Amino acid sequence: MDFSDTICAISTAPGSGAIALVRLSGPDALAVAGRVFNAKRKKFNIAAMPSHTAAFGTISNPSGIIDEVVMTVFRGPHSFTGEDVIEFGCHGSQYIQQQILQTLIANGARMAAPGEFTQRAFLNGKMDLSQAEAVADLIASTGAASHRVALNQMRGGISTELAHLRDELLKTISLVELELDFSEEDVEFADRTELNTLLNNIGAEIDRLIKSFSLGNAIKNGVPVAIIGEPNVGKSTLLNAILKEDRAIVSDIAGTTRDAIEDTINIDGITYRFIDTAGIRQTTDTIENLGIEKTFEKISRAAIVIAMFDAADSAEKITTSLGETEARMADDAALIVVLNKCDLHSANLPTVSSPKMLGQVSISAKNGNIDSLITLLTSKMHQRNTDDVIITNARHYNALLLAREALNRATIKLNNNTETDLLAIDIHDVIDNLGSILGSEITPDEVLGNIFSHFCIGK
Repeated sequence: MDFSDTICAISTAPGSGAIALVRLSGPDALAVAGRVFNAKRKKFNIAAMPSHTAAFGTISNPSGIIDEVVMTVFRGPHSFTGEDVIEFGCHGSQYIQQQILQTLIANGARMAAPGEFTQRAFLNGKMDLSQAEAVADLIASTGAASHRVALNQMRGGISTELAHLRDELLKTISLVELELDFSEEDVEFADRTELNTLLNNIGAEIDRLIKSFSLGNAIKNGVPVAIIGEPNVGKSTLLNAILKEDRAIVSDIAGTTRDAIEDTINIDGITYRFIDTAGIRQTTDTIENLGIEKTFEKISRAAIVIAMFDAADSAEKITTSLGETEARMADDAALIVVLNKCDLHSANLPTVSSPKMLGQVSISAKNGNIDSLITLLTSKMHQRNTDDVIITNARHYNALLLAREALNRATIKLNNNTETDLLAIDIHDVIDNLGSILGSEITPDEVLGNIFSHFCIGK
């Protein structure tokens, strides 16, 4: 891809609307705009326009005027891409948008590739790679939590933290490598006790970021909540009550739900993915058994498991079932015990407890009496501080795992008094893996291409 030319694209969502935005960026952006834009005021000179100013006029092609527009000028390096940028605010007709785009192309611009505006911003040093990726996350955010996490990352939350870790390691590696230059003198410039403390502190911070990925991934893609229980306990009725629509088939016939049914809903700014699963029981039905196996799989992947029971069930039965459920749950998953049909069995309800249990509530899914469950469910997520630096990107997560492995190797070699040159190699690996998140190391073109190809055109 040639980054020395001038690109253009429609930056607003596809379709018709009141206003649309067509964007130009590149060394000839002012020249291209000057060929198609005619200002309303006299003695207008686009080359003399200061940055961050606007002008009203028309855009024309050989057939005549296309539309009246507001043209805004952002001169590099004080623009999103770091280049000269022109934005045309036009009426939202799809025909008008396409005509303006074709006119700009005919006058020297080319169509931008997906994510190319943001890629140019990265290449021109306007943001690091983690911030560039956060732009896509911000556009895709579907709730307050995912928006807050993406905005924090775009404003440099992760960058600041990782840059600090890299700086500390760079200071250390410079002393370690200095020892290599004086290897015949048998001197130590890097205090081994201080180095061990530094590696332990950095390891603890990397561990915290790695651990945050489970929360970050849930916030970004929706918190997976598995609804489990025996057949006819009311799982499908509960799903319908939460979604406020008849999403799942409700029947008195046991084994109606044979496959997992998923749907999403935003509650208090957080997106949840509710999963209605096949009822767990002993059966000879091959198809139903496949559904039960999927239920076990959903339990292992859920961030929250809602274990439903009939309010008439005994405490002993519930406790036994919870033990089997918790054995299948992820280590950091939470369990909510729900006693359903409390409208039929309101007296002497059993009370249970278990290690992963967030709480116990009594509901009537059929009557829509589920407020206590929703309150308990949301408390699990709102008690987590989403203002902290949280890893949401699988690429970042994998790079942190590699950095942690290299750090482990370095710590072992340090404790075993291994040769300095071998220790330096592992510390360099830690630095390189942290740098790959920020893009501060040389990043392969195919990696950049893969990252930015998932952006929308015009961003």
